[in-house]
Amino acid sequence: MPQTLSASDMVTPGSLSPPTTEPTDGEQAGQPLLDGAPSSASLETLIQHLVPTADYYPEKAYIFTFLLSSRLFIEPRELLARVCHLCIEQQQLDKPVLDKARVRKFGPKLLQLLAEWTETFPRDFQEESTIGHLKDVVGRIAPCDEAYRKRMHQLLQALHQKLAALRQGPEGLVSADKPISYKTKPPASIHRELLGVCSDPYTLAQQLTHVELERLRHIGPEEFVQAFVNKDPLASTKPCFSDKTSHLEAYVKWFNRLCYLVATEICMPAKKKQRAQVIEFFIDVARECFNIGNFNSLMAIISGMNMSPVSRLKKTWAKVKTAKFFILEHQMDPTGNFCNYRTALRGAAHRSLTAHSSREKIVIPFFSLLIKDIYFLNEGCANRLPNGHVNFETPLSAQVSPPPGSLPGPPRQRKPTWQASRSTAGWASLHPSSVTAPESLSSREERPG
Repeated sequence: MPQTLSASDMVTPGSLSPPTTEPTDGEQAGQPLLDGAPSSASLETLIQHLVPTADYYPEKAYIFTFLLSSRLFIEPRELLARVCHLCIEQQQLDKPVLDKARVRKFGPKLLQLLAEWTETFPRDFQEESTIGHLKDVVGRIAPCDEAYRKRMHQLLQALHQKLAALRQGPEGLVSADKPISYKTKPPASIHRELLGVCSDPYTLAQQLTHVELERLRHIGPEEFVQAFVNKDPLASTKPCFSDKTSHLEAYVKWFNRLCYLVATEICMPAKKKQRAQVIEFFIDVARECFNIGNFNSLMAIISGMNMSPVSRLKKTWAKVKTAKFFILEHQMDPTGNFCNYRTALRGAAHRSLTAHSSREKIVIPFFSLLIKDIYFLNEGCANRLPNGHVNFETPLSAQVSPPPGSLPGPPRQRKPTWQASRSTAGWASLHPSSVTAPESLSSREERPG
């Protein structure tokens, strides 16, 4: 009777020795970044370290890091084809008679690798050819144990569900980001003031956090790598991949929309007193975002209040109690490469690690500064060495942590999609040349203190 694979059948990552491969001329086998992985090697050698055998399974950290960074040099579908080819060749799966004892040791490791790949990078399997490679290699080991075929069916079912959810994501985000234009004054039923919809700063901060987490949930780790690298300089002139950063770009657009929303809501009232009330309301919202750990919305609100249509309202600002706003601006001051913000972010990350409630686990970094940091990480390290080998010692992907999974429930029950790291930072554009950090309140001469 067919048997279901148990947890004991699945290998523990890194528990076995890597396959013995002789380094080619110039390869560095010493000082490995991960157990069994050389600090630099040819792409073929690194692919070999990814392929499981009957007695070896790569470390989980190596699997994530290599699958992410390999797309700088080879398309995911081609990598999958080469991995499947190596599995078939090394395990002799193309023979008419298989060594069942050997295949039963190799099968669970192969399925675990495919499961980790499809779970972390489902977008790599959007083409039918990649699904065909999966079915082919698993179909070769299925005669030795029908449980393999059942596990493959479960894997494909979960993959199709993930891909369906990802296809729905961009449509909603793109439609939400389309600007609305009116040839005449918008109807009163459409143009409603925010305070008339939500007058509680804490509730609005929660809702903003809900939106942030929902948009972050759709961003795959591969988008951070693909955002800045167009092609492998040692390969042909054809890019290694097409534009696949729609979710990341949509999230940056969300930041800009929130900035304009804040400025618009402040400028809408005709009376100075009402405008001052809206400013104080957003100051309280920003403070609640800071307490929650939502630094992205916090920075968007501060940036919106620093826009020229708002900052020039001298008489309005004279009626505002700005003490709390000065404190928040100090926390997000760009001086010293956002030193104050990074300190606060480290504190929020520490709180997240030691949290006793789901609310305290939320950490949303200032996303645009995060993108800026990743950009300079990529610029600061060579992907390839002069001898043509892949530099695996300082890959960009090592700085991008894998997402912990889906984020069900309201903001109080959600976990952060991205954890803060030593390099976490951000800006409002995908290229550092367009960075415009908000000015400090104290530096604006037209605004009274």
